[in-house]
Amino acid sequence: MFSGPFDESIIKRAKDKKIVEINIHQLRDYAVDKHRMVDDRPFGGGVGMVLKVEPVYNALKALKAKIPDQVRDDSGLSRTILLTPQGRKFTQEKAKELSKLKHLILICGRYEGFDERIREHLIDEEISIGDYVLTGGELPAMVIAETVARLVPGVLEKDEATEKESFSEGSNIEYPQYTRPEEFNGWKVPEILLSGNHAEIEKWRVTESAKKTRLRG
Repeated sequence: MFSGPFDESIIKRAKDKKIVEINIHQLRDYAVDKHRMVDDRPFGGGVGMVLKVEPVYNALKALKAKIPDQVRDDSGLSRTILLTPQGRKFTQEKAKELSKLKHLILICGRYEGFDERIREHLIDEEISIGDYVLTGGELPAMVIAETVARLVPGVLEKDEATEKESFSEGSNIEYPQYTRPEEFNGWKVPEILLSGNHAEIEKWRVTESAKKTRLRG
């Protein structure tokens, strides 16, 4: 599932430049039985299967052992995140916060849910990318990885590109953008953008950004 999104475009270039490193780990490799089971039926009965605590514990123990000493959890430069519907909603501000860290572990769940001991003892926080149901945490992990990676200095050619985007300057939505042709099907580009008056263009952009934010925010 990860090979496509992480082998294209901005993420691929960031990996090729060795600015960002992304590793995918199979939880079944850390299972404790011969069948490599990572889920089981819930105690007390109920629908679905629950992700077991042992494979997650073993995986985290192995992965954290490889983290350089200066980046370990107690330094505040590494964080372990569980991707769940119950987590705090992912935002651009959260992405900025995570982009300042050196190491992230994103735990992708499936099945009915997680053994509660994973939440209680093995993670730093829970994150959700929205109020809807997905089959697993893989797609949220991809969303978070890209959003965070593009904020790491050097990933984008111009850091200004991230500063002018929606949700980056306060809470305003980005202003409207146009390109050639100047007219298509009778639909014209606003004259102000063709004027060459950069001060007036900037004022127009600020006004239009605020207007969009009021209408859609």
